[in-house]
Amino acid sequence: MSSQGVKLVGFWVSPFVLRVEWALKLKGIEYEYIEEDIFNKSPLLLDLNPVHQKVPVMVHDGKVMAESFVILEYIDETWKQTPLLPQDPNERAMARFWAKSVEEKLLETAWIAMCSQGDEKENALKSAREVLEKIEGELNGKKFFGGEAIGYLDLAVGWISFWLPVWEEVGSMKILDPSKFPNIIAWMSHFLKHPVVKERLPPRDEMVIYFDKRSKEIAALIASAKHG
Repeated sequence: MSSQGVKLVGFWVSPFVLRVEWALKLKGIEYEYIEEDIFNKSPLLLDLNPVHQKVPVMVHDGKVMAESFVILEYIDETWKQTPLLPQDPNERAMARFWAKSVEEKLLETAWIAMCSQGDEKENALKSAREVLEKIEGELNGKKFFGGEAIGYLDLAVGWISFWLPVWEEVGSMKILDPSKFPNIIAWMSHFLKHPVVKERLPPRDEMVIYFDKRSKEIAALIASAKHG
């Protein structure tokens, strides 16, 4: 691997990788994409990210960085055009807070809900909807989280617009009720229509197949652990 330019090691269906790609495209940064098999990790990934051994990993002129939120901030600080984070320090802090909160409290619970049954599924669904209620309030009167232009927080929670409906289908569940979350539904429409996002989304039918397989594998592991 040469040390020049920008290279991104990713996995086709990872929302963490896609948020980095969207940021690079918004900034107009050319990059080389390298697909990684996360179930049979390459020596390249193990060399670049020996601690977490996860994607995304971005290499810029020989400098290696991991973790998608860290990479987003690096991109925003390195290339000043089309700012992603707000200029106001308080607004910047709040964008980071919401990005982290949604990652920890919604993504995790929605994933658990997709892979589980019974009380565990219902509890996860309840927790996920509670987070969505807070996000709904944040979007009141806004096209995007920062106003009229797509920004850091939109990219951070962009998975809600495309991945969450797939997870709902796979898990035979409903988290995003349009009557309860009209602001989120409107934001999803704006986000998915943005040219940068629209041109870089995984094929939905392949996502359904992939996540259906993964959820069944995880459900089997959970069942095995309970009866082990």
